[in-house]
Amino acid sequence: MKSRSDGNLAVEPTTCKFDILNPRGKRRPPVWRVSKNQRRRAKPKTILRFPNLEQSKASVLNSLPAASSQISYRYAIDEFISWYCSEPRLAFNRAVVLRYRFFLEQKRLAPSTINVRLAAVRRLAYEASDTGLLSPELAGGIRCVKGAKRSGVRVGNWLTIDQAKALLQPAPADDLRSKRNRAILSILVGCGLRRAELVELRIEDFQLREDHWIIADLVGKGKHISTVPVPYWVKRNVDLWITAARIDAGVIFRSVNNSDKMWGDAIWHIVKSAAKRVGIQKLAPHDLRRSCARFCHAAGGELEQIQFLLGHTSVQTTERYLGCKQKLRHAVNDKLGTEDT
Repeated sequence: MKSRSDGNLAVEPTTCKFDILNPRGKRRPPVWRVSKNQRRRAKPKTILRFPNLEQSKASVLNSLPAASSQISYRYAIDEFISWYCSEPRLAFNRAVVLRYRFFLEQKRLAPSTINVRLAAVRRLAYEASDTGLLSPELAGGIRCVKGAKRSGVRVGNWLTIDQAKALLQPAPADDLRSKRNRAILSILVGCGLRRAELVELRIEDFQLREDHWIIADLVGKGKHISTVPVPYWVKRNVDLWITAARIDAGVIFRSVNNSDKMWGDAIWHIVKSAAKRVGIQKLAPHDLRRSCARFCHAAGGELEQIQFLLGHTSVQTTERYLGCKQKLRHAVNDKLGTEDT
């Protein structure tokens, strides 16, 4: 204590050794005043339980816009959770994801399938880190896990012109179902649409622009909007189905037994049955999309226009659909018109 000039005693402020000042000059609470729950929240988990995984899974699915992506990621995440919970107290880190990749390779899955499964696991780790359930360091290590290597190029499946004509011939039974199936096959071969795009087509989507029928503002994969020209013979087959089914508005392709909308699996079975009728083996709806691209290229169509037709964001994807190979025997620069110079 010190004596002041007025005779009173001045008391000096005492500082407790546990009082710590933060950068703003305010005192922090002592360590013993911080509850255990607060100290636990400060440290992200390394081992995720089933409720935490389900929470992160819901966040992943809610962040995906496409329904097909949600179905694929849901299945992949469920497979990983089943494997992860079967092992005793595994930490969710890079080593565990590498171990899961080895598990998938032992099942002799295709590299593309393994990469889809790993992409879902990486997204799961990212969402768990974003919600505070997993440390950013562990999530960063998981995202650095490389996918399975793919060696070689898969052989695509394309139809010939004669096979496409046989596929589009009317069925022996000229009933309502046959007209619908022929209209579906016509759009797949003539316009190159995907299954998900086909089942969402509405009558209002067909519009007349520059004296040509088009499918306007088609929302495709990845919410990509494109305009698809419709050949006259495709529009004719679609009109035959619309007139026979007495459809004046709404979705075009519906079930014959009821008025419900068709699904992608139904398109798959229609293509399979039509291929079996004409003697074509192993034909998928996406093969008709590839065949459409090759027919356009063989007819002299420009690569850029084919890219617009298919709604591809990258021209390299269109080249894979065409199955382009460099022709050295008949090189493109052999006849430029300057041979006499």
